[in-house]
Amino acid sequence: MALPVERAASRREYKVKDMSQADFGRLEIELAEVQMPALMSFRSVFGPLQPLKGARITGSVHMTIQTAVLIESLTALGAEVRCCSCNASSTQDHAAAAIARDSAAVFAWKGETPQEYWWCIERALDRGPGGVPDLIIDDGGDATLLIHEGVKAEEAYESTGNLPDPASTNNPELQILLTIIRDGLETDPRRYHKMKERLVGVSEATATAVERLYGMQANGTLLFPVINVNDSVTETKFQNLCGCRPSGPDGLLMTAGVEIAGKVAVVCGYGVVGKDRADALKEAGARVIVTEIDPICALQAVHEGIQVKTLEDVVSEADIFVVTAGSSKGIIMVDHMRKMKNNSIICNVSPFDNAIDMLGLETFPGVKRITFNPQTDRWVFPDTQSSVIVLAEGRLVNLGHATGHPCSVTSSCSFANQAMAQLELWMERETGKYEKKVYAMPKHLDEKVASLHLGKLGAKLTKLSKEHAD
Repeated sequence: MALPVERAASRREYKVKDMSQADFGRLEIELAEVQMPALMSFRSVFGPLQPLKGARITGSVHMTIQTAVLIESLTALGAEVRCCSCNASSTQDHAAAAIARDSAAVFAWKGETPQEYWWCIERALDRGPGGVPDLIIDDGGDATLLIHEGVKAEEAYESTGNLPDPASTNNPELQILLTIIRDGLETDPRRYHKMKERLVGVSEATATAVERLYGMQANGTLLFPVINVNDSVTETKFQNLCGCRPSGPDGLLMTAGVEIAGKVAVVCGYGVVGKDRADALKEAGARVIVTEIDPICALQAVHEGIQVKTLEDVVSEADIFVVTAGSSKGIIMVDHMRKMKNNSIICNVSPFDNAIDMLGLETFPGVKRITFNPQTDRWVFPDTQSSVIVLAEGRLVNLGHATGHPCSVTSSCSFANQAMAQLELWMERETGKYEKKVYAMPKHLDEKVASLHLGKLGAKLTKLSKEHAD
């Protein structure tokens, strides 16, 4: 597909929903900067040196106010950034407008169709004739995936003349991706090879994408170095301590107009995220039941006074279903939905839309979709006239109905990790330090991110004497 691209006064390209929201976005960005001390310290420490001058960075990240602070931290160090969202539902349109006007090329708006979503990724990677990115900030791995699939298709086309066949898969997203690659092959049969050859590396922030990249490393298909920021200490520890509660399902469901007190809520998965969601629902007055596959997590839930049952045990008695099990596929299927109480609420805190069987729901014969508000849909089954209400189209409800993680700790540290990883890859680009492998965030960089945060919080570290250190 082809959409018209607009240009800001600076001649930067963009495609956003409403540029009139830019002033509002700028106001919120200024407020967020105060709450993101690690990133602001990153700017003040490294900005005068302009270490990213000349670096062309593509970001495929949730286009939120917090991401805007990350983008402007990178541009403050000299980088040229083009950005898209890594989720069709997560963009905050006022943030996208402010960045498009003031700082970087942006291709993102809330509620993109799947075709529009992949078009935006393509635009974020495309820098005109001969222009390709040096670095990628990825969150979910879609930009990285597009390049790898593109290189594979170009190699097949060069050796056999065969074009990619979207009909070769029944995965709708992959069909769109293969169509994009196919349509561009005859115009530029080396487009993705040029990206592969120039790319210095990627920083990746999502556990599922990291696992996929480790698999590619193991089978020898990984095309460039990757720094895994998802498992950095400053990412995981602060996610666990305070990353979920402020945007937990109590606030999210209330935002969607859902009453919680007295309801039966099922939390699918009792890991770190699931526990926090269960606690938030209990605090809001719900009776919580957990479904779990891991005996240790199940034992923990029981010891904390929460029932552990199978989904089949409770599907017809619960009022609210919250999927927290990361990227697991097929947790709530359309057959489960047909057995639920009328107007049961279903939502998902992971970014992927196959944990809840949205395809099965959308293609169920005669099903009727009624949209109450953006991201709030009632699906009515034709034979029973019973319905389920699905929030955020079955994915990432914390960004579909709220603002994601809080600025003050989680986003500040998480995005400082991304910025630090980008700087590390760029500064080491000619040393051979990073091969075509996935690397854990180096410990000294993890500690640097923590120390950047501490200074703005008024904390002072005690320094060891030589004797103490010895």
